[in-house]
Amino acid sequence: MSGTEWEWSRGDRAKAAAKLMVGWVALLWLLEVVDVVSGHALDSLGIIPREPSELIDIVPAAFIHFGFAHVAANSVPLLVFGFLAALGGIRRFVLMCALIIVADGLGVWLIAPAHTNTAGASGLIFGLFGFLLVGGFVERRPLGIVVSLLLGAVWGTSILFGLAPTQSGVSWQAHLIGLAAGVGAAFVFRRRVVGRGVLQA
Repeated sequence: MSGTEWEWSRGDRAKAAAKLMVGWVALLWLLEVVDVVSGHALDSLGIIPREPSELIDIVPAAFIHFGFAHVAANSVPLLVFGFLAALGGIRRFVLMCALIIVADGLGVWLIAPAHTNTAGASGLIFGLFGFLLVGGFVERRPLGIVVSLLLGAVWGTSILFGLAPTQSGVSWQAHLIGLAAGVGAAFVFRRRVVGRGVLQA
């Protein structure tokens, strides 16, 4: 593959990743507008633990938020982490997000405190952070390792704070499970290098 073809391929991946994440975040804001206009009817799509009927909400809960401040707090990290993770391929990214969302939702359903309602994209955000944090080391890619170290330096303190069980109204369980799911996803979806080519898992 020539240098020009590689640059075009890399540029196309970046454009696709950017469009996907801008659209994803825009959807979250749109859903919150609908929620407000409907008198917060969408809040019922959050996860109430250990209620069998709530299992159908483990995916929708990742797209629902409790107010515009909640959406705003999740928008920037979702854009950044999602864009970086999606550079490895949109198909792999979608499958990885599905794994993180389902694992996180099931974990919240199992261990969250009784009579709580958990929703928001932060479980996915912590999962994407976990994936990016270890992905470079798992795949032994120098650039990926640099990204991992930079993310750890810039976002590490905020992530650790989000895992603290002392924050009122914040689901540290969703954060912790999401982070663990993201680390697991780095192994499940790791890319294997064969000769000079790269095969995506």
